[in-house]
Amino acid sequence: MSIQEPRIKQEPKVLLVDDSPDNLVSLEAALEGLDAKLVTAGSGMEALRQLLDQDFAAIILDVKMPEMDGFQTAEMIRSRKRSRHTPILFLTGYKSDEHLFRGYDLGAVDFLFKPVVPEILRSKVSVFVTLTRNTDLLRRQAEILSKAEQKFRSLLEAAPDAMVISADDGRINLVNSEAEKLFGYHRDELAGGNIQSLLPAWIGFRASAGAHNEVRAIRKDGTYFPAEISLSPLHTEEGLLVTSAIRDITERKKIDADIRELNSRLEQRVAERTRELRDSNEALRQSNDDLSQFAYAASHDLQEPLRMVALYGQLFQKRYSGKLDQDADQALGFMITGAQRMEMLLRDLLDYSQVGSDQEPPGQVPCMEVLSKVTFNLQSAINQNDAVITWSRLPPVRAHEIRIVQLFQNLIGNAIKYKGTDPPVIHISATPQDSDWLFCVEDNGMGIKPEYAQQVFGIFKRLHGHSYPGTGIGLAICQRIVERYGGRIWVEPASGGGAKFCFTVPQSACGEAQISEVLGDKEIYSATRPTRAVAG
Repeated sequence: MSIQEPRIKQEPKVLLVDDSPDNLVSLEAALEGLDAKLVTAGSGMEALRQLLDQDFAAIILDVKMPEMDGFQTAEMIRSRKRSRHTPILFLTGYKSDEHLFRGYDLGAVDFLFKPVVPEILRSKVSVFVTLTRNTDLLRRQAEILSKAEQKFRSLLEAAPDAMVISADDGRINLVNSEAEKLFGYHRDELAGGNIQSLLPAWIGFRASAGAHNEVRAIRKDGTYFPAEISLSPLHTEEGLLVTSAIRDITERKKIDADIRELNSRLEQRVAERTRELRDSNEALRQSNDDLSQFAYAASHDLQEPLRMVALYGQLFQKRYSGKLDQDADQALGFMITGAQRMEMLLRDLLDYSQVGSDQEPPGQVPCMEVLSKVTFNLQSAINQNDAVITWSRLPPVRAHEIRIVQLFQNLIGNAIKYKGTDPPVIHISATPQDSDWLFCVEDNGMGIKPEYAQQVFGIFKRLHGHSYPGTGIGLAICQRIVERYGGRIWVEPASGGGAKFCFTVPQSACGEAQISEVLGDKEIYSATRPTRAVAG
């Protein structure tokens, strides 16, 4: 710790006491240039008055003065505590042993004989001025050190941890109140002892300054407890001092142990729950497989007798039409229509049950080729309704081709089926969205009210009753296909008033070059115009 030399605010003073004004002037002239303030007094009483509220580096005191001589004045000066140790230099014209003995007995530091030699006077007085200046400096430094020590002790006492300051060999110099409470000792018992009595392993880790070491500590009653210690070295003139900050971590260790036990229980519970979920998923998968097999068997096996019912009903209708009454003809028509509708429903159920049951792994499916196949399959509906189907360049997706054909065919087929007053205009587009491709099938048809946006994807859900052919399973199949490949599907109003079906497919099947190619292509492809046409 470095201490800056304090600035002395008040210069030293020298008191000149003589009943002769001429002598005072001579003394002032002799001491001219001395780095001190000169104060004069014409009598012993006046000198005492000056000493009431001022301190002096030295007093030049004439022995022979009326009323109160120098010896009497010196005796009064020495009787006061404040001026008891102020240096007195007697000034006399008589050299006698009696004067010398009495003066020194009263505490004089020297005698000056008249006539005074100015150089000797100045030399002797300057010694006391310098001494006063140095004494004042030391006093101020002591005050600064005392305040610093007091501040240091206050900080030490305010520390939340036990603090022990020791020498490099472990000898304890200072402790705070937390150390007393932690170890059960009074600080007087610890002072001068060795820190190893508190921390047996202290010597072994004292070199790791700043590190947090976990050790065993011992209290006065002999009980051990886990502690964390952090060391801070301090180099002083007396040698190396080490500050040890010690913290009881018993509670923390207990909490850590509780957390480890809780984690172990949680891991065990997670493992058990994982096994339960795995078993449950396996049972669910088996149940779904059984249900799919049942649906397949039921729909497949029921189609044949239904076809037979429809076939013989049509044959019966052809042979006996007009020969029976009107009610019989109407009932026969209902029977044939019901059988045909049931056959269509079983066929759709068969398709629905087969989604997700593909045994082969998915591959890269070119959507451009898929749309060509879909429009070929729907060519009859396209021609009958004067439909226009266009699409931008589409990316390949990782899936099964038959499912993507089924997906687009259902969406485009619905757009043609639920047309508005104008011929159907349908456009398919794809844009990248985060890590997915966003596909949109937009039409100008009847549209779907927002309150039915979720309902339309339910199985057997039909918004228009039997006004339009179908079983209400098509959009449920679309949803199951999209979710099978990790995407989602929804419907929203189209900008032209129709419906806009959107679904996402992960981009994992496309490289950056393919994405760039899709984004950069500005051409439109049409089902009714096989050649490319530049979009307007």
